[in-house]
Amino acid sequence: MQFSQRLQLLQSNVFADMDRAKAKALAAQRDLIDLSLGSSDLPVADRILDRIRDSISDTSTHGYALFHSTQAFREAVANWYTRKYGISADPETEVLPLIGCQEGTAHLPLAILNPGDFALLQDPGYPSHFGGVCLAGGQIYTMPMLAENGFLPIFEDIPEAVLTQARMMILSYPHNPTTAIAPLSFFQKAVEFCQRHDLILVHDFPYADFVFGENLPPSIFQADRKKTVSIEFFTFSKSYNMGGFRIAYAIGNSQVIQALRQVKAVVDFNQYRGILNGAITALEEPQELIKHTVDTFRQRRDVFVQAMHEIGWTIPTPPATLYVWAKLPEPWSQDSVHFCTQLVEKTGVAISPGVGFGKSGEGYVRFALVRPPEILTQAVERIAEFLQKSG
Repeated sequence: MQFSQRLQLLQSNVFADMDRAKAKALAAQRDLIDLSLGSSDLPVADRILDRIRDSISDTSTHGYALFHSTQAFREAVANWYTRKYGISADPETEVLPLIGCQEGTAHLPLAILNPGDFALLQDPGYPSHFGGVCLAGGQIYTMPMLAENGFLPIFEDIPEAVLTQARMMILSYPHNPTTAIAPLSFFQKAVEFCQRHDLILVHDFPYADFVFGENLPPSIFQADRKKTVSIEFFTFSKSYNMGGFRIAYAIGNSQVIQALRQVKAVVDFNQYRGILNGAITALEEPQELIKHTVDTFRQRRDVFVQAMHEIGWTIPTPPATLYVWAKLPEPWSQDSVHFCTQLVEKTGVAISPGVGFGKSGEGYVRFALVRPPEILTQAVERIAEFLQKSG
């Protein structure tokens, strides 16, 4: 059989690679501690589940959910956004339901790029950002995310020859995998840069609530209040622990929203209306669940970082997200894939190799803090034993 050449660009995927390594560990009867995937182990709030259960017996929710039938969800999103950021959004033209942020960010390049156009992507960055550009036939220019620059890209380093062919830039803060936060001044600079070079600015914002300081991170529209060039993606997977429900939305410039809507119209309908109803409840009810979730991950972060320090692996304390981005010790500093596959094979502890998020991620690994403190401590004990034996 013959297949599309574009599949050649999708041969490597950090989650698929680690899934195979985990399967081998399980086949060898290892007790698996899976810290490789940012899928929360915390439960969905009862009030959200109750709303979904009630919807199941309502036969009007059983059919296809075309755009008009998502009106209540879009209105809830617009109202929530105005309450949170003080910026209005038109639910008819500036809000679009998604089947997860990954679906939205992967489909959007099909609406923006012609074959050969450039997309400016963070390196390291989230894999679906790369995959969506590849499927659209675009070229990727990677913006290195280096510790010495606060994991912020340097726009002045982008060649003019690339900018003349570029059509979009994708940013994501708080950042997966580095956990970095970007200040409003950076977003203002990014908006001005994209306006000057006629770029669509895409902000993937799944960790909007996942910060451990007092101040929430800025939305892109606090820098682009008139929505001149920007679109932002938000998911219910992190703040509301609804990863398996695959519910998210895009909000932003009406022309960009319409373009993405056109692509989605030939690919899918929308999420089941019962899940949309649950998401409405999540947005409209008091938000104390989010504080509990963030506090839980703050505790896990502190326990994990302290345990790593005690075994001699010094890592910075993450300011946001549910991850730890750790520089590998010697002799593993330039082979994150080998480190991760050996670690899960020998100990059952699964983590993500930094290079899976981009070339600039080599030399790092990402831990997802998706287990209780006592399990995280156990994982660190296994890591210590592994390092001693392999040192």
